[in-house]
Amino acid sequence: MITLGPLTRAAALAGLLFSAIAGATPVAAAPADVELLKSYIGEWRGRGVLYGASEESVVCRLSLSEGNQDKVNYSGRCALAGTNLSVAGTLAYVDASRRFEAAMTSNATFTGIAVGQKRGSGLVFNLRERDQDEEGKDLNITAQIHLDRDAIQVVFEVVYIDSGDSLRAEVPFSR
Repeated sequence: MITLGPLTRAAALAGLLFSAIAGATPVAAAPADVELLKSYIGEWRGRGVLYGASEESVVCRLSLSEGNQDKVNYSGRCALAGTNLSVAGTLAYVDASRRFEAAMTSNATFTGIAVGQKRGSGLVFNLRERDQDEEGKDLNITAQIHLDRDAIQVVFEVVYIDSGDSLRAEVPFSR
């Protein structure tokens, strides 16, 4: 089993916060799609567990605010075993590609774009990335973020390709 170092945990936290929301410039987005994004504006808090070589508590805060051109901006922070992670990004409905997108940057060098789609009364964002840890080992990163009414559920997983070892986080957020 691989022992996950602080940088790997920070990258996992970046993915987790990115998952919590996951720019792109919308072009004449439908009013209902813009309103759906804006319905998540506010302050969110999450507490969950990161499973890996050991279990660790994760505590997160997330703030969503109105951005320019029908975008929603977000910024967040998570704490895990003395490691802090910050993320920032934008949510938008991109009419040209007929989909929701979430873009993110972080202080742990993790960046990416997640694609979202309507499911019921909410949104589901899926992210699949391939990356390397600080030692150059290949990782598969997957995340699913379910935004529904007054809740956000995040499930994030990092799998080391060579060994199959994994790191999984599950964090429910509420206002």
